[in-house]
Amino acid sequence: MDRRTFLKLAAGAAAMAACPMGGGAHASPGGQRARTPLVPGPGAKVFLAGLKKGAGGEDIRRAVRSCAEAATDFSWLCRGDAVFIKPVINSGNPYPATTSPAAVAAMVGLLRERGAGRIIVGDMSGVEHVRFSADACRGSTRSLMESSGLAQAVKASGAELHCFEEAGWDAFHEEAPMAGSHWKKPLMMPAILKQVQHIVLMPRCGRHVLAGSTLGLKAAVGYWRHDTRLEYHRDASSFHEKTAEGNTVETLRLKQRLVVTAAHKVLTTFGPDRGHVYEPETGLIIASDSVLAHDMVSLAWLLENRRAMPDGAKGDYMDTSTIVPRVGNHLVVSWLSGWGQALASEGLAKNPLNAVWDDRVITRACEVMGGVPGVVLEALDKTVGETLKARLEGMLVPA
Repeated sequence: MDRRTFLKLAAGAAAMAACPMGGGAHASPGGQRARTPLVPGPGAKVFLAGLKKGAGGEDIRRAVRSCAEAATDFSWLCRGDAVFIKPVINSGNPYPATTSPAAVAAMVGLLRERGAGRIIVGDMSGVEHVRFSADACRGSTRSLMESSGLAQAVKASGAELHCFEEAGWDAFHEEAPMAGSHWKKPLMMPAILKQVQHIVLMPRCGRHVLAGSTLGLKAAVGYWRHDTRLEYHRDASSFHEKTAEGNTVETLRLKQRLVVTAAHKVLTTFGPDRGHVYEPETGLIIASDSVLAHDMVSLAWLLENRRAMPDGAKGDYMDTSTIVPRVGNHLVVSWLSGWGQALASEGLAKNPLNAVWDDRVITRACEVMGGVPGVVLEALDKTVGETLKARLEGMLVPA
């Protein structure tokens, strides 16, 4: 039984029982925190390249390169430096459920031209597909990379594949998030990141049944060992805040240089691995050296595409339910540590998805990353259009 089918059945049962889960020892009322007033932060540029519907591999390659080269001059990259590219391979489903293989191949080629030495592409998939502990491992990120087409693209480009669980439980190290975070323990980050000088993040733009959306900040979960993921899901009243805070560990603060999303297709419902795939007439590549500014624009683009998708894809109970994410998060905890902890874990309140500023990940990131970035959108070609650019800019103004 896949996750969507299970959740449909479980949500119905939970609704009939008034959803008692989430009232255990770890629970806190409501799961919603009062928001600290947001303050202005430094300026940040986000670059957009347009792609016509049905664009092929060469068009994607050119758009990724133009966006990346606009977002950074690569002065941080010395000849021979090692670079880690972090895609999102939550499942074995193809783009946009996972990161675009064509976009990753384009980035590998660009980094190679700019003088990079070792280029590594790696992730660890979601716990529905990979269960990892000190004693055992079920499932394989590598096989999911092959199913999604990413492994073939990486190998053809000459980069290395790296799947964190293959290195073993001890191939992780502790990193503390910012002081005053909601995390109780240090995060367990993969040791491979100590071997590289730079990180390029390549997420996707999509809906997420638990989180509301899955963009750049949420992609940090792929780094975490499963004991860290257990705390993340079990103590769910601060799930969204911990997502943002997980991006404050030293490795990401000091080594992450660039964030690039291929968003010419968008997973507009349910997510993270299934849902309605919407391909607009004009798609986007989104790039910035600021993950927060990038995510503000990427979320605005997700909202734009949710509004534009066919009426038949809207109003899906599995997409809009408040019960489904609570049941789903208990299910994830059960996969990580059994039903005892699952039944005692906190209830999850999914982010609403009506405006960028509904998103608790983004608002918390503004609090811990220096304020609301003054985002300047720059369109790199006429395909994007002033009307679309203006609509996205209007969504970025804090409510």
